[in-house]
Order: sequence, then structure tokens, then C-alpha cells
Amino acid sequence: MPDTAPSGSSTSLQAASAERRVLRGDVLDFTDDPGFFTPPAGRKGVRHRPDHLVLIEGERIAAVQPASEPLPAGWEGAERLDHTGRLILPGFIDTHVHCPQLDVIASFGTELLDWLDTYTFPAERRYADPAVAEQGAERFLHALWAHGTTSAVVFPTVHKVSAEALFHQAGRARMRLLTGKVLMDRHAPEGLLDDVVQAERDCVDLIERFHGRDRQSFAVTVRFAPCSTPEQLVMAGRLCQAYPDVYMQTHVAENRDEVRWVAQLFPDARSYLDVYDRVGLIHARSVLAHGIWLDHQDRKVLRDHGAQIAHSPSSNLFLGSGLFNWVQAEDDGVNVSLATDVGGGTSLSMVRTIADAYKIQALQGNRLTAWKALYTATAGAAQHLGLQDEIGRVEPGLHADLAVWDIASGAVALHRDTIAQGRLAQDLHERVFAWLTLGDERNLAATLVAGRPVYQRPALQTAALEQQSSMAI
Repeated sequence: MPDTAPSGSSTSLQAASAERRVLRGDVLDFTDDPGFFTPPAGRKGVRHRPDHLVLIEGERIAAVQPASEPLPAGWEGAERLDHTGRLILPGFIDTHVHCPQLDVIASFGTELLDWLDTYTFPAERRYADPAVAEQGAERFLHALWAHGTTSAVVFPTVHKVSAEALFHQAGRARMRLLTGKVLMDRHAPEGLLDDVVQAERDCVDLIERFHGRDRQSFAVTVRFAPCSTPEQLVMAGRLCQAYPDVYMQTHVAENRDEVRWVAQLFPDARSYLDVYDRVGLIHARSVLAHGIWLDHQDRKVLRDHGAQIAHSPSSNLFLGSGLFNWVQAEDDGVNVSLATDVGGGTSLSMVRTIADAYKIQALQGNRLTAWKALYTATAGAAQHLGLQDEIGRVEPGLHADLAVWDIASGAVALHRDTIAQGRLAQDLHERVFAWLTLGDERNLAATLVAGRPVYQRPALQTAALEQQSSMAI
């Protein structure tokens, strides 16, 4: 399936929204980290509430209750969204993804550094045009929703207008988004280079206009160490110190050739990570993609600062970058989240990303449970970003960022689930694991952001319109 929202599938953001909605289905979320080695049947931290109602008032969840209980007074006229038999989960949180690279997803044949020169940089140059940036941002966010993702940490381009476009489009939808203008003042083509002074001015302007407003957060965005001069990296660290509640995002130790290049460019640094740490870029709000080729000392630095690695399994496989040892990272105390890393990643689907994460761990002798994977993509990511009081779970007071899923879709998966529920009498974990292994965005029925439907599967949308027409007649 294409990684774009199907035509006609995204609800108009201009449509009037009901003040109250009642969503019915089987609610699944997580109250704690299930861990790698907890038996799935133990359900540590797993909260499964079959046939429940999620009461949504405005942007937030007001209550979660059994469907058998009467609605509270005053809720009789609320809009009903009946997804009986489907799973209601918190929306996925993608902690590393590139908006402009949707244009070059699934490009053939090179490793990281050549791939950047051949595909990525030419595509990103187009985003200097404000119209292209706005259209690209809108298309990208709708595509995220069509894959069940409701929050993201996003790379735009070096152009200020590309960050502005993401802030504008996400702000209109009240979507939780973290982004910032990319910093890049060397080793890139003309049209993709900035300079230290103007880049700092642009970042300060974006922080003052967007950070902390409309559910938006600014992230100091370093492309990766080779594309910034030492002076620019110092400036980036200065921004983090001047605005301690902003985030920082970058890449680290993705590819062995990249690691060797960094060692040549920064001979005084102990390691790739040390290039960032010595200028103040590693802190509790730092999101570093990949981290495949870090050593124990690097992981200790990440642990001590509370920074996180955004594990990007699909991208790592597609570009041949290496196998991230998730268990070792967590054993060393490092926070780990999950990310699609489109366009090195081959899908915006966090379901597909989880399936690839399982395979990467299996190649290293570890088994990633469905519970650990889903926790990491929802409540765990929220916790690592310091947003656990806003997103990541289905409970009163949190934003109603939700996704509704069919646990099985397609002939093979439907047969597999029928057998699981029938003669095999398999538990919930087996059914959910099969969904995460066999499923993709086609399993998604609906997505809500801040309490408002932003995506509905076309067949369901057609059925709803037909029902409305028959009621009108």
C-alpha cells in the first residue's frame, strides 16, 4: 500500500466537531514497561479493557467505562463512534521521521552517505519554496494519520519555511509535533547550506513563535555531525542552554563509514557521541536516531543524561546500516523509542516498523514481545519525551490521540485469527503479535487527534455517509 493518505480518507480539518464523542471498542494500553524478558502471558503493565467506552470532551479523554454501564448525565447527545470488536490504542509516537523524504521513499540501491547525496539532498532543496513546503507538510501529516501515528519528532529541511509549514499544519490539527529548522553549514550542496549567525536567528524566531503553543515543541535539529562545523555545533548547544525546555534531535552512529568520517572530522573527540556531548547537546530532551555503533561509554553518557535512542529498524535494514542491540542498550540504562525514519525507512507504518524490530532482535537471539513493542511505541515514547501527562495512554485527562485497529485484515490474517480464537484458544498476546506481524496500515479503521477524527478508512467512511443519508430519508 502507498505511504500516502488514500484520496478522500482524511476528515476535513475545517469540519465542525462535536463537543463530546463516545468511542466504543476494546481498549488496549500500558501502565508500565513490560520489559524484554517478562513472559507475555504475565501481562505486566498491560491494560486490556474489552468492550469499553472512551468518553471524549473537547480535546481530552473525560472517562473510560464499560459499555454495559449507562452514560453519565448530559452525554446522551454525544456523537457515537461504534468500533465494537476493534482495538482502541493510543496513537503511535514516531520519534524520528523526515517530512521531505516522503518524496524519495523506496529509492534504490545505496548505503547511507551515497543515498543522501543521490536522493535526499535533491528532494530537500525543493522545500525552499514556501508553497512546496506547505503542501509537503500537509501531505505528510495526513499520511501519518493514515498510518495511526498521532505524534512525531520530525526533521524538515534546512529552510526555515519548511519548519514553519510543519508548525502551521500541525497547529491547525492540534497535533503533538516536535520539529525545528535543520542546521547544516558544510558538506551539503548549494541551496541546502546555512550559516551560524542566520541559523541561530532563525531558530530563536521559531522558538519564540511556536514553542509551547498549539501542542508544538521546538527541537534544535542538527542534521548530523559531519554537516555542521564546530562553530555551528557550539551554537546549537548554546540554544539548548538558553532554552532548556526545547528538544534536540540528530543522528548518531548509524553507519560504519559515517562513524569513520566523524572520527576524521573531529579527531579530538573520544567518539561520535562525544562530538555532541562536549558542546551540551546531550540532555534529557535529546532524541538521537540509530545509535547502532555506540560503545559502552557512549551508552553510559546517554544513561546519565536521560537521552534516548530512536531505534529505526526498517531504515537500518533497507540501508544495510547494521543491527541495533536493543537489549544491550536497555541493560546499560539507555532509553529506547521506535521510529520509522522515512525515507530511509520504507513505510510510515509503526506496525511494519515493529515487525522489523522483532526480526532485528531475533537475529541477535532476543525476542521482542508485542507488549514491549507497543509500550515502546506509545506510553514508553511519551515517558522518554517527558509527555506522559499528555499522550501515550487511554485515560482521563490525557489528549484524545487515538487509533482504532482491526486485529486482522486480509484472508490469511483473518484465518489466523479465527484459528487463534477457536481450537487453539490462544491468549491475547498471540492475537496481537499476529496483527503486528501480518498487519499494516490497512488494519487501521480510524484515527483521532485531540479528540477529532482526522482519518477514517474509505470503506467505513462510505458506510457512515450511507447511514446518514438513509437516516435523512
